[in-house]
Amino acid sequence: MCETGLKAIKEEKRIMTNREKFIKTLKCEPVGGQVPTFELVFFLTMEKFGKVHPSQRIYEQWDQMSYKEKSLHMNEMAQLYIDTAEAYGHSAIFVHPKPGGIDNIQWLLELIREKSGDEYYIMMHGDPTWSIPDGEGMMDFSIRMYEDPEGLNEESKIRLERSLDVARKLDEKGHLLDGFGLCSDYCFNVNPFFSPESFDELIVPYLKEVISEYRKMGYYTIKHTDGNIMPIVAQMAACKPDAIHSLDPQGGVSIPEVRKIIGNEIALAGNVNCALLQTGTEEECRADVLRSLREGMANGRGYIFCTSNCAYTGLALERYEMMMEIWRQYGNYDIPLQP
Repeated sequence: MCETGLKAIKEEKRIMTNREKFIKTLKCEPVGGQVPTFELVFFLTMEKFGKVHPSQRIYEQWDQMSYKEKSLHMNEMAQLYIDTAEAYGHSAIFVHPKPGGIDNIQWLLELIREKSGDEYYIMMHGDPTWSIPDGEGMMDFSIRMYEDPEGLNEESKIRLERSLDVARKLDEKGHLLDGFGLCSDYCFNVNPFFSPESFDELIVPYLKEVISEYRKMGYYTIKHTDGNIMPIVAQMAACKPDAIHSLDPQGGVSIPEVRKIIGNEIALAGNVNCALLQTGTEEECRADVLRSLREGMANGRGYIFCTSNCAYTGLALERYEMMMEIWRQYGNYDIPLQP
């Protein structure tokens, strides 16, 4: 057999890294074997590892620290992200950079890459679009939506450019990221905060542009929002993210119904009911995890297994670990999951 043929066979037999499998899934290409998994945040690091999650740390004295002190903190954070991924078989790491600033973000990303190589898909937040305002600002924002949409759009242009500027600077420093999570929430459990018309006017142009510009730089995008996305999911899909995340069953979102609307060329991530994980019986939790796997894997591609939000503070660690044990046992494309 020729050398080229042998090389092709070796390449075919080579086990994909988690990063490679995750990217193929974002492209909606078949991957076989275990379904990729990750979490936007795994807040249960104190219970699992005895360490506070990086996003919850406060660095009021960061500028006063010596390089050695900063280095110790950075190395510990990088290792904690990797330890979490290794412990639960995550294919991707969602980084929450603290402290901020391009140089510190680059430092943290470099450390994760140095320690883990190209094993994991690495992403961070990068969504400039408006989300549901907090209680204090909701009234004022709602009034502006109808009285001053032009002003909001002018602010959106500034927010968009800021996000793209961060992406460009990181790209110049070596393309340490694989993609961005677009984590602006648009929906309550009962309905979107934005009507379809206001969503088209205030969100769609900037969501579409940020996804397009990230893609030109070689970045993938996962669009996250909790709640009932069904009235706006077609508009979200038209912006062409690589994946839509959350698929919140508490908001009445089902994977089969979303697939009917958006087709098979956008990956889907999530759908395990967080409320049941926290307050349901063990039998209810097991049934829901199996339902998510069955419905997500039905397409044979383009599915990322995870919760419908994140592994948040207050969720019992043993429930999350039960969920992941079910995934290990049944979340495999090569082993048919019975209905």
